[in-house]
Amino acid sequence: MSAIILVSILFFSALASGLAVFFVKRNNTNLLKLILSFSGAYLFAITVLHLIPHVYQTRTTDAEILGIYVLGGFLFQLILEQFSQGIEHGHLHHEEGHHHAFPMGIMISLCLHAFLEGMPLAATHQTELVFGIAIHHIPAAFALGSLLISTHLSKRSITTLLIIFAAMTPLGFSFSKAISTGEIGNIQQYFDKIMAVVIGIFLHISTTILFESGSADHHKFNKKKMIAVFVGVAIALMNFLFDGHDHSHSSSDHPQEINHDHDHSHDHDDHHH
Repeated sequence: MSAIILVSILFFSALASGLAVFFVKRNNTNLLKLILSFSGAYLFAITVLHLIPHVYQTRTTDAEILGIYVLGGFLFQLILEQFSQGIEHGHLHHEEGHHHAFPMGIMISLCLHAFLEGMPLAATHQTELVFGIAIHHIPAAFALGSLLISTHLSKRSITTLLIIFAAMTPLGFSFSKAISTGEIGNIQQYFDKIMAVVIGIFLHISTTILFESGSADHHKFNKKKMIAVFVGVAIALMNFLFDGHDHSHSSSDHPQEINHDHDHSHDHDDHHH
């Protein structure tokens, strides 16, 4: 997938979903909940099937250390949600008739979240992941638009803010691509750690969506939600199976990096002795 197509899908899916609040009734959220369930299952499956194996195969960091970064990403997203109020999960805050001040904390945390989501796209499995993120941004952007429309902001200001939000994931992709190709200083050595943090974020987002979307009783699985979840997992599995040739060779993609890391560790041990 070319960078232009990738950026276009990410940008316009989020922008169109956000702008939809001007044209769509916001009290019917059943379709959004099904989209959420699908995207949560798809994101979770992609993370488990593609991102985690990839970051551990191409790592230049000890596996145990990467685990700490995954956990750190999970906890980081937990903290972000204290400011975003769960809008990245498509949580809609219905308070019709009430006008609120501009939600600066929500906007910043949501943009940071979207920026980080774009970072894994610089690695492999772009096609599978880009659609997962784009679908995930549909309810998130709609929820953000719903929140902004309840403020005292003008339509032009709301549109500008939605454009900023829509641009965050493409910016994250561009920044990550620059890191992975070594264009930004010598940050490439930290790329696997950054990816591990993003994996932790994805694990938190996807599992929270799966538990919360679907009904007022968060732990009740209805039939439609179950179907949406299984369809999401099935599509991710199909991508995984059809890309099987890549996975069979991927463990040898960066053998020098892994051996290089272990050589360093032995060298350090020799110096100490």
